[in-house]
Amino acid sequence: MIEIRWHARGGQGGFTGAKLLGLAASVFCNHYAQAFPSFGPERRGAPILGFTRIDNKAITDHSQVYTCDYVVVLDETLMETVDVTKGLKDGGIILINTKLGPDRFPFKGNFRVVTVDASAIAMEELGVPIANTAMLGAFAAVNDLIGIEPILKAVDKGMPGALRERNKKAIERTYGVVRGGK
Repeated sequence: MIEIRWHARGGQGGFTGAKLLGLAASVFCNHYAQAFPSFGPERRGAPILGFTRIDNKAITDHSQVYTCDYVVVLDETLMETVDVTKGLKDGGIILINTKLGPDRFPFKGNFRVVTVDASAIAMEELGVPIANTAMLGAFAAVNDLIGIEPILKAVDKGMPGALRERNKKAIERTYGVVRGGK
């Protein structure tokens, strides 16, 4: 099983990203998947968590994700108050939406840090700096389980028609940047 924890602020689409990844895994890759949020009475802008679990067999654990293989950070300012490495497995990957390079995040532990300015890509493609779908492109670029095509299909199935093409463009651009540095 792989487990992904999403760090975002309310209104940034962290749970939407988690759901679209689960949809890609389950419907278009024939895996089992769960996607769920963790938030209470928070308001827009407050820190929230989203989770995605993906496995080749039925998932019976319905608890919060405490240890994970990937961490996706939609808002780098969260790292000022949240330890995003907590529970990240040895050899895990942290994807951070930031203008800074990975060397600027000297986390203690055996983690791979991947950075991409997904907000800038989202701003150019969507007209708003909501980077959740762009970060799906980053995830597709660094894992061996869910590729970009299932994620693009999930956007077609899981998003309103008016948003699909622009979000898919953001995903493809971010994927290209992370994979090839373009």
